[in-house]
Amino acid sequence: MPFSYDPEFGAAIAPFAAALSAEQAAAGDWARLREIADAGLALLAAGIPDVPGVERTDIELPGYQGAKVAARLYRKIGSDPGSALLYIHGGGMVAGSMELYDKAAARYVAESGVPMLSVDYRLAPEHPHPVPVEDCFAALLWLHDLAADFGVDRARIGVMGDSAGGGLAAGTAILARHRALPLALQILIYPMLDDRNVVPDPELVPFALWSYDANLTGWVSLLGDQRGRDDVPPSAAPARETDFAGLAPAYVEVGELDIFRDEDVRYARRLSGAGVSAELHVHPGVPHGFDAAGAGTSVGIRSRADRIRVIQSL
Repeated sequence: MPFSYDPEFGAAIAPFAAALSAEQAAAGDWARLREIADAGLALLAAGIPDVPGVERTDIELPGYQGAKVAARLYRKIGSDPGSALLYIHGGGMVAGSMELYDKAAARYVAESGVPMLSVDYRLAPEHPHPVPVEDCFAALLWLHDLAADFGVDRARIGVMGDSAGGGLAAGTAILARHRALPLALQILIYPMLDDRNVVPDPELVPFALWSYDANLTGWVSLLGDQRGRDDVPPSAAPARETDFAGLAPAYVEVGELDIFRDEDVRYARRLSGAGVSAELHVHPGVPHGFDAAGAGTSVGIRSRADRIRVIQSL
């Protein structure tokens, strides 16, 4: 049978279908893609209720090559779990921000009790690779260095991200292994991993909320003319990794109708093949961003519960 949306998700997204199909940026037009993506993220953020009981502390930390990078530490009032996560927002490498993901991060903290440091890494194309992933690694290093000040055990620090943030989380985990910085867990939510994934799959095109043109734009913005070449480093495109031994255990989640499906499944399998624990979920009938667009559906609720469970496992 041909692919189709999960019925609940299809009903949830129906009111937005016309707008989603109309709002497309031409391949290579990163400025328009940023405008569309940020507007969509702002709309989704507006739908998240305010999150009480979470304390926010704004921080300025040293990013790549000493540049100042904004970050925000979230802690649930009265909670003292001893673990922590670095949270990396999505946006296709060219869009998104700490502010647009503020309530999303706060909600994870409120529901899990685990504190998070959200990093406002610098975006491509103004800041191409390695700036975004190095900013994220710098935030992870900051969290390690000051862990004791926040009552956090350095052996219980993980990294989490969705979409581009998931790809940057995987890249940060690769850097952490290379630089001998302990990392307990990587939570990769429909991560953007492979710069070579730009040839449309006709079975997925009708459902792609993140399109192949957008994917090409994001990767070219990050890598320029290097995109697609053999010398792309794994810290930029983690699917290029050839040695998975010693990476942090992973939780990987993706929708069946997401253009990242195959690269994400392959990444989880390669982790497992190297003896790295990897929990993989492929949710039938849903595309990229299904959790935000269909938060109240059965699949949205189920995926949320799994994420909170995994966060609390730290």
